[in-house]
Amino acid sequence: MEPLASKIRPKSLKEFVGQEHLAGEGKPLHIAIAKKHLFSFVLWGPPGSGKTTLAKIYAKSLQAKLYELSAVSAGKADIKAIVEDKVGDHPKVLFLDEIHRFNKAQQDFLLPYVESGEITLIGATTENPSFEVISPLLSRCRVFVLNELSQEEMAKIIKQTGFKLDKKAVDWLCRMANGDARQAITMLENTKELYGAITVETLKDTLQAKFLRYDKQGEEHYNTISAFIKSMRASQPDAALYYLARMIEAGEDPKFIARRMVIFASEDIGMAQPTALVVANEAFRAVETVGLPECQINLAHAVVYLCQCKKDRSSYNAYLMAQEDVKALGNLPIPMNVRNAPTKLMKEIGYSKGYEKYSKESFLPDKLKGKKYLSK
Repeated sequence: MEPLASKIRPKSLKEFVGQEHLAGEGKPLHIAIAKKHLFSFVLWGPPGSGKTTLAKIYAKSLQAKLYELSAVSAGKADIKAIVEDKVGDHPKVLFLDEIHRFNKAQQDFLLPYVESGEITLIGATTENPSFEVISPLLSRCRVFVLNELSQEEMAKIIKQTGFKLDKKAVDWLCRMANGDARQAITMLENTKELYGAITVETLKDTLQAKFLRYDKQGEEHYNTISAFIKSMRASQPDAALYYLARMIEAGEDPKFIARRMVIFASEDIGMAQPTALVVANEAFRAVETVGLPECQINLAHAVVYLCQCKKDRSSYNAYLMAQEDVKALGNLPIPMNVRNAPTKLMKEIGYSKGYEKYSKESFLPDKLKGKKYLSK
């Protein structure tokens, strides 16, 4: 029996809810679909945010032959079968779900077909593609970032199911689903089958009827890693170790955990303890070389260290401020004295003239002279 989430999946952008920055009027995917522009791209966003739906709508607009594969189970043979399939003048679009689960060899095998245009690739991932997709393949794809669906958007999707439920039930379901439309629709479908009436109470009963799970693409994944990071930020090693153990026991990829620790070392500890980045990187390296189960010892060691470090977000906050100026003001002219002067002509017109290594004069563009990003 076809799941309800599949039955009511939008067939066009008119029916699609959310991701206005990509699918709204005048936005990149809306334009690409309207103009039938053929190109490869990666959709990066949380579960249930519309990745599969957008891929299907795009392929339909091109009148393409759509092949759907999951990187969890697919391999080189599946790619070869697509290449050898005869489809006439129709383009071949491969929707590869969880593209981050394709290993390097598999991605290398796929690369020449994407490069030649024989296959148009749409990758979908909940993980940062910069870490998991090889550079040559990623460079041939545009990356679109999808946002978690808002409460209002979730309410619209719930309404599309046709089920009757009051505002309290809608609000509860929106909070529980945490921006995952597929999870919300599945909960509604299961509640209707089990209890008939859909209320806050019957929704809770349906949820409790399931085994406690840790879905690497679902709510528990995001809740647990959030609690883990926040525990380290608050310097609470006991809580951080608990959430670490919870993730490891549930089968979370230890590289994902270690990667977040590397980010945390610079984002939250920063200049208060610069060696935190060294420790976090070594923990990541240990995960790669030692593997489970032993690498959990290295992770625990690093977690306690990061928890006990003083915290300082000044370098990261300063970068964000500088980034805002770059976005707002564009490429401001770089002062002549700090420009590179590799040729005689450049030197003659003033490039690098007056440069002093340890000058206290600001090297920022004229429009930003005197601007301070770092507070200390």
